[in-house]
Amino acid sequence: MMYMKKDFIFKSLYNSFELVKSSLFVLLILFSASANAQQKVIQLFKEVAPGSENWSWDERENNKNQFNMKVVYNVSRPSLTVFLPDSSIANGTSVIICPGGAWHFLGIENEGYAIARWLNKKGIAAFMLKYRTVHVLTDDPVKETMDKYPNDPVKLNEDNKALVALAIADGKAAIAYVRKHVMEYNIAPDRIGIMGGSSGGTIAAVIAYDHTLENRPDFVAPLYPYVNSIIKSAVPADAPPMFIVAASDDQIGFNIQSVDLYKAWAMSKHSAELHIYSKGGHGFGMNKQGLPSDTWIDRFTDWLNAQGLLKPVQ
Repeated sequence: MMYMKKDFIFKSLYNSFELVKSSLFVLLILFSASANAQQKVIQLFKEVAPGSENWSWDERENNKNQFNMKVVYNVSRPSLTVFLPDSSIANGTSVIICPGGAWHFLGIENEGYAIARWLNKKGIAAFMLKYRTVHVLTDDPVKETMDKYPNDPVKLNEDNKALVALAIADGKAAIAYVRKHVMEYNIAPDRIGIMGGSSGGTIAAVIAYDHTLENRPDFVAPLYPYVNSIIKSAVPADAPPMFIVAASDDQIGFNIQSVDLYKAWAMSKHSAELHIYSKGGHGFGMNKQGLPSDTWIDRFTDWLNAQGLLKPVQ
């Protein structure tokens, strides 16, 4: 009887273990499916993107570069990576995120994925845009860019004017895509924003100035953008609300341009909010440096809330 009792206990424990293992496996499958669903990738153009028909290089990614940051470069086929919030907290607001990288690469973690994850926690759908970038010839796009344009944004933008136009076209196409697919993603057609850092901020700011009904953003958040080339244009009558961020110790001087952008919006009687932090440098994004700029994302939360963009669509 003793042996039979031990055998019964052993079999019961074994069956319980198998049940737990099976449950964990099912949960793992469901978690993986959920993660994959949140990171659906959409090609913005069904075929080759207009203006880059002869581009034959392949997109690449690395984190072994001068800044030791995760970057994507040699983007020839613009795309959107979709991050959807949990349906229980989704509020109908969406944001297209344009990572920066001096038109040569995209800082997809610091100014892309990290922002998307934060937006999702606030119930906001995020679409990270990989816009077209300059063809990089080495394995270190950061160093290659810095060697060519050491803190010289004017020459950078002049030399790459054709590429900049393509990147801006990708931003407009991204807004048009999201607006066309609002039912699919359960978002509101009049709560679609665009934001970005540095060159990505330039894309957002340019579109705030120049858009059609189809690709007009409902709100804009340029982070330390280069805007000298557009600031002289007249602010349109339908200019969207704008949230602007930079740091006083920006190594390239984009803090001054951010002030000019704010002045253009304020003087034309359009809604704008500006934050210039004493320290943070250029390209701080979601990095935690123990500096004042670390809190910009909290101020962005306040601004979104003030705009009514965190409340569920009625």
